[in-house]
Amino acid sequence: MNKKTLPRKLPDFLHFFFWDTDAKKLDPSQKPLYVINRLLDKGNLEAVRWVRRNFPEELIVESVKKMRDFSPWTAVFWSRIYNIPREQIKCLQPHYLIMRKQHWPY
Repeated sequence: MNKKTLPRKLPDFLHFFFWDTDAKKLDPSQKPLYVINRLLDKGNLEAVRWVRRNFPEELIVESVKKMRDFSPWTAVFWSRIYNIPREQIKCLQPHYLIMRKQHWPY
């Protein structure tokens, strides 16, 4: 799938999940990994459905593997859904988990 077939605009009901950016100007075809990450990690059921309808599975898997902003719990969930070995997911790597605990000691 090329960028021309990806959505070029976020629907209004998803703007809530992009509180730190101007969602009206965000083009999902230009930043697909960021959009997928944000919606799979912080979105609701409708957001997840939108992602799975509008992005190819390969791009979703790439986002889960590469994006370090996933919470560890969410990353494990998506690794099970898409059968991604945990060793291939950046946010689950030991050095990243240690750094995360230093920033968010929970």
